[in-house]
Amino acid sequence: MSTPEHDPVPAFPMKRTCPFAPPDEYRRMRATAPVVRAALPTGAPVWAVTRHAEARQLLSDPRISSNTGRPERPRGPDDDRPDDGFFVDLDPPEHTRFRRLLIPELGARPMEAMRPALQRIADRAVDELLAAGPPADLVALYARRVPSRVLCELFGVPAADHAFFESRLRMLSVTSMDPSVAAQASGDVRGYLRELIGDAPRDPHRGMIRRLAARHLPTGELTTDELINIGFLLLLAGYDSPANTISMGVLTLLRHPAQLAALRADPGLLPGTIEELLRFHSVQDWVSFDRIATDDLEIGSARIRAGDRLTVLAASANRDARAFDNPDDFDIHRPANHHLAFGHGVHQCVGRNLARAELRIAVGTLLTRMPALRLAVTFEELPFAYDAPFFGLHALPVTW
Repeated sequence: MSTPEHDPVPAFPMKRTCPFAPPDEYRRMRATAPVVRAALPTGAPVWAVTRHAEARQLLSDPRISSNTGRPERPRGPDDDRPDDGFFVDLDPPEHTRFRRLLIPELGARPMEAMRPALQRIADRAVDELLAAGPPADLVALYARRVPSRVLCELFGVPAADHAFFESRLRMLSVTSMDPSVAAQASGDVRGYLRELIGDAPRDPHRGMIRRLAARHLPTGELTTDELINIGFLLLLAGYDSPANTISMGVLTLLRHPAQLAALRADPGLLPGTIEELLRFHSVQDWVSFDRIATDDLEIGSARIRAGDRLTVLAASANRDARAFDNPDDFDIHRPANHHLAFGHGVHQCVGRNLARAELRIAVGTLLTRMPALRLAVTFEELPFAYDAPFFGLHALPVTW
């Protein structure tokens, strides 16, 4: 892919200027074409897919590869090939092999069975928030606490280790990541996952990691390193995104009091509210930041060559007026919300059933039990994480 020197291209990362909207450049790119040239942070050229229909097309096209280890992929000196078990960076059939093993743990049926545990986690976090007394930081005491404890429940982490596990997840958070701190936390978490795997013969049914180890290590379907990386990947995906969606979701509802009142009056609106929050915020701007074309193809008017790199901008696609009426409006009554917050195609988020159940219970429980919840500071005083890969809040001071 070549770009004339006189034709400047937008470069990532592109910063937001409004907490309730994607970067302004996304709107300009989307108006220009469904697929536009851009530059990665390294300066390397990339095709950015900005519109909803073309994003779905690309995400389901087998000629678009997620495998960052493909030999034709342009590589830099610091690029690593995918670790064993990092299935998001693999294509079928390798990707399918890992995904098939996870469906019995993360499908709709096991997530429905997990709902009572999710409710206990949310209720306990509200109890602790109330006990702390106003004003309190909803991010620290609720929005981050619920996902970390959900992951502890999913992984079978004993109660005595919850504080350790939660602290390491906070250290890994990309909202405020310090590379040296994150490296230490990564080693600690991987070591802990190895201990859980080693404990599988003694307690093979407690938590997803032990169950996967007991089922698939003896058969050779998984190796220990693969399972550690699967667990680590699920932790990264299952912490920042729901934590930021909870905090930004609560803030959004507080800023739309009429819709908040409608939701409180009719809890049946909660599932649609969560889908709208996922569309409206898209706390992760892109679905996949670095995919590669394995063959020549056309998307929209763009001629993609084999070897070209592509990124799908979910935050842009989810604001596409061709797919959503009044896309910049927050509307809990929005019908047929086919957003791309969880991606599309074979790489659609494997944890989406858990995410939906967790968000519904976390937001619903908070609003039900704290009817007088409101901001403890002005909106202008809120510290937004504008520079983070997952957009959110550093803190959300509330009172009641």
